This record gives sequence, structure tokens and C-alpha cells, in this order.
Amino acid sequence: MNFFIIHGIYGHPGENWFPWLKNELEKKGFEVIVPKFPTPLDQTLESWLRIISKYDDKINEQTVMIGHSLGVPFIINYLEQSNKKINSAFLVAGYHKMIENEFKELNKTFVGKEFDWEKIKSNCGKFYVVASDNDPYISLEINQELAKILDSDITIIHNGGHLNKKAGFTEFPKILELINAMLSIK
Repeated sequence: MNFFIIHGIYGHPGENWFPWLKNELEKKGFEVIVPKFPTPLDQTLESWLRIISKYDDKINEQTVMIGHSLGVPFIINYLEQSNKKINSAFLVAGYHKMIENEFKELNKTFVGKEFDWEKIKSNCGKFYVVASDNDPYISLEINQELAKILDSDITIIHNGGHLNKKAGFTEFPKILELINAMLSIK
């Protein structure tokens, strides 16, 4: 089993809780890959898919993908366009449709379309949606809608903001708890 952590807009592999989670999972003996995607310059779905294709030999039915913010619609797009199946996906502070905020133009190629939800669901064993009840960018309702579409439970973090460093998340024990629970039922 291996893990991919996918960052968001203006993001990078060393931000938020990503290094902490990578370290925690590596201590358990897992391979953890945190690719660097182009943002904000050349931030398009096509350029991000080019980056992930470099890891094609690593993605399989034992892969777990963890996306934060824009990482969520990226994972959804990957599952829709790929013929590979993955074990599970943790979708943190994410979205699946256009949102009226300052990032709208940067999001366009990722969410400005209708998704083939049946194909997406068929390419992933289980989804886990994690959201905050006071995210300044993405409403809880959008996350609840995404969870409903994906037949997923939703874990709501009270006063978690965007579940990023700015909101105090340099560590994220709840996501590790959810991963550990997923691992124990395998």
C-alpha cells in the first residue's frame, strides 16, 4: 500500500500537515509520495495530469490518495480519466464544482464541467470526505453534497477553517485516525 498527498492552489509538498502526515505514515512503513504541481502558473488539469503520470507505475489498487482543497477535484478528475482503480480517497476541504471566490479562474479546468460520477466511484474502493464547518473558501454544504454524490460519510471538524496551516493545522491527528481506522478494516 502507498499514499499520495495532493496539495492545492498556491500549495507545495512542504506545507500544512503534509510533512507531518508523510512522516507518520512512513513510520508505519508506507511509501508516501507528495508531488509538486504547478501553481499558480500553468495550473491546469492537463499540466497536473502530466505530473501524476510520472508516477503511473506506483498507482494501483493498493493506493490511497489524499487531496486538500484543489487536490480534491484533481483526484476526482484523475479517477474519471484513468483506467486505474485505487483503494481509497480522502477528500479534505474540497469541492466538485465552480465556487465564486478569488480562485475561480484557477479552478476552471478542474471543475468547470459535468463529471461521470459512476466511473469515478467505480475506480475507487471508498471515499472519505473531511470538511470544516467554517471554511472561508468552501462551504460545508458543498462538502456535504460531494459526500452524498460519492456515497461517503463526512467528518466535520468544528472551527477548522480551511484545514491548513493558517487555521493551525501543521499536524492533523483526525486524518491519521481515519486512515488508521481504514487500515484496520482491510
